[in-house]
Amino acid sequence: MTEAASPRVRFQLGRDFVGEGCPAFVIAEIGINHNGDFNRAKELMDSAKAAGANAVKLQTYLTEKRVARDSPIFGILKQCEIPFADQRRLFEYADSIGATCFSTPFDDESVDFLTEVGAPCFKIASFDVVNLPLLRRAAAKERPMIVSRGMASREELDRAVEIMRAARVAFALLHCVSAYPVKSLGDLNLSTIRALGERYGCPVGFSDHTLGITAPQFAVLAGATLIEKHFTYSKLASGPDHAMSLEPAEFRAMVESIHIAEEALGEPVWSAVATEADILQYRRNR
Repeated sequence: MTEAASPRVRFQLGRDFVGEGCPAFVIAEIGINHNGDFNRAKELMDSAKAAGANAVKLQTYLTEKRVARDSPIFGILKQCEIPFADQRRLFEYADSIGATCFSTPFDDESVDFLTEVGAPCFKIASFDVVNLPLLRRAAAKERPMIVSRGMASREELDRAVEIMRAARVAFALLHCVSAYPVKSLGDLNLSTIRALGERYGCPVGFSDHTLGITAPQFAVLAGATLIEKHFTYSKLASGPDHAMSLEPAEFRAMVESIHIAEEALGEPVWSAVATEADILQYRRNR
């Protein structure tokens, strides 16, 4: 596979644009950190928006379709499953507070439900980048897709991208290391971000599973135009993702650090800049 001849490097997602020339689009991954509590999910949406997130993201699934009943994670997934009727109310609530909300579907029924409630895009988890039937189902709905590439080989990612290109949908890829948490910055290989952009000609971001707020800033400097980070009300809460998530104050600090990185990046320059004006007079003449 080669880079697309006419890549779509920017597309609209909710109230913002994602991709080339746009500020980093920051996604608060609520996921299942609501622990199945509808009111807690609403509170997380409120606090994520206040912390500077461009979007909030849920997970939409039927537990029986996602994992086998004898899976060690069946119980926790079932506990955290929010019925479609309540998720519909969550999408309505997000709209009422001016928050962009979308979700990760894990089965065909969830893809259809999210289409029905008007989710502006689909997020495909790393675990499903090789789930070609699910990718085809989502791509057929003719809305943008964001796909995490954790664990995927180049050939596996090629196949996923071909499905989205064949359906002519806008898409973005997220570089991701599928460890929970990623213990070392040295495991991130952030140079993959630019390599993905060069190969696929699409917006590329970073789904971060490290502890703390350092990695997203580095990812932006490496070319990421989207940042996804787990979000919680308390790291001490019971559940699989809380300990590796950011609380609201930390998330706000992360967003601010991303803005600092973007300011430092600036634009390419080929002449003296304003801050050099006082020194320019001392430059040697030709």
